[in-house]
Amino acid sequence: TGMKPNCCRLIVNVSWVFFVSFDRGCMSYMLPVSYAWGNFSVLAMGIWAIVQRDSLDAITMFLTGLLLTVLTDIIHISIFYPAHEFLSDAKRFSIGMAIFSLLLKPVSCYLVYRMYRERGGE
Repeated sequence: TGMKPNCCRLIVNVSWVFFVSFDRGCMSYMLPVSYAWGNFSVLAMGIWAIVQRDSLDAITMFLTGLLLTVLTDIIHISIFYPAHEFLSDAKRFSIGMAIFSLLLKPVSCYLVYRMYRERGGE
């Protein structure tokens, strides 16, 4: 019993929007390198989880990584948000996309949790 095709398409689409908004969040070099490394590592775990459809470890690591990046993204955005007088349009757009990426992560977490349950997780 695999996942329904509509659910797989939804996960791929949400992941794609997440990746594009995360990429734009790194655009102005306002956030530190740890922001990019953390999110790219989770993206790699997500690809691993999609490729190995029967691996419970892959989906568990992906879900754990997503949950951890929610916390670290909040910390990064709150610490490195620039003062109003140093906020250019590019930085405003970049931080807006980083916040949008953060807002999409709970949706991704829910969908990955559903995948975890369908793969036999408790």
